[in-house]
Amino acid sequence: MSEFEKKIAQYKEKINNSKNLRELVVINSEIFGKNGILNLEFKKLGSLPVDEKKRFAETINKIKQELSRIYKVKNNEILDKDIIEKVQKEKIDVTLPEKEFKIGKVHPVSQVIDEISCIFSEIGFSVEEGPDVENEYNNFTALNTPENHPAKDMHDTFYLDKDMKTLLRTHTSPVQVRTMLKGRPPFKIIAPGRTYRSDSDQTHTPMFHQLEGLHIDKDINMGHLKGCLNYFIKEFFEVDKIKMRFRPSHFPFTEPSAEVDIGYRIENNKIVIGEGDQWLEILGCGMVHPNVLKNCKVDPAKFQGFAFGIGIDRLAMLKYGINDLRSFFECDYRWLNHYGFDPLDVPTNYRGLSR
Repeated sequence: MSEFEKKIAQYKEKINNSKNLRELVVINSEIFGKNGILNLEFKKLGSLPVDEKKRFAETINKIKQELSRIYKVKNNEILDKDIIEKVQKEKIDVTLPEKEFKIGKVHPVSQVIDEISCIFSEIGFSVEEGPDVENEYNNFTALNTPENHPAKDMHDTFYLDKDMKTLLRTHTSPVQVRTMLKGRPPFKIIAPGRTYRSDSDQTHTPMFHQLEGLHIDKDINMGHLKGCLNYFIKEFFEVDKIKMRFRPSHFPFTEPSAEVDIGYRIENNKIVIGEGDQWLEILGCGMVHPNVLKNCKVDPAKFQGFAFGIGIDRLAMLKYGINDLRSFFECDYRWLNHYGFDPLDVPTNYRGLSR
């Protein structure tokens, strides 16, 4: 028996006697590594006569294949053994009662949606939902948006086809269109949901949450809109008084249009909502444009109404002191554990929304 054959026999024995993966890794390097026994043997090919090279190479390859097979068998054997030992050690009796309970938390966005829904349900609004993937007509055209409007630009909107006919909705207003087209007035709804725009910074994300409100009936005016929003803001921020102002604005789907500011002051480095000498914009609103009513098969000579749009994520930031919108979507359990809510504490008006 040659010296090489003796070494091969020793390595076979080493593999078979290995007790763990660490030992196998070392043996693998000694046999198959760059400076392993097989590579060193292959280097001898250059000094052999031509007629011996083929026979020598075939012999080394057979030995290599045999060692690989033995190594693989032993490696699988050790892995199986480790798994069995681990399972036996970690065996759990599922019939035993749990010693420690970890209760999950409700995300602030979900909490705020529940709070808003609770408030508006008290004054007769029902909740409607619609698809995240919309058609261009419902998202823009039916809402009186001109063809050349900046909102239709590809830099702002996520289009899903080359013809720009299918898109991820940029607001929840299409739910208004769908609701009016499938029913008859009066309508009194809110529509919370996800919306999408191509924007990302500390106060903007590509996906965010919005709530749309709509009230269509006979003889509805701006006074009803102001009363509705005044009630909502006081209830949501849980304050007795609210300082509120309407600033003229422009939206294609409302006329007249307004943006709503609420008063606040800074006290102990915190924002106190209600009254103060500073103003904070929180939503947009207005009377539904007659063209929108016509597009939705509602007679504007008989019916009119108001609509408003609220950024749910920003309301959550404002009410609960969260300073970065992006953290809402980072799936950090520590953040959720700090800002989250008890899943059993469902918001209600009579006992408080966010106890």
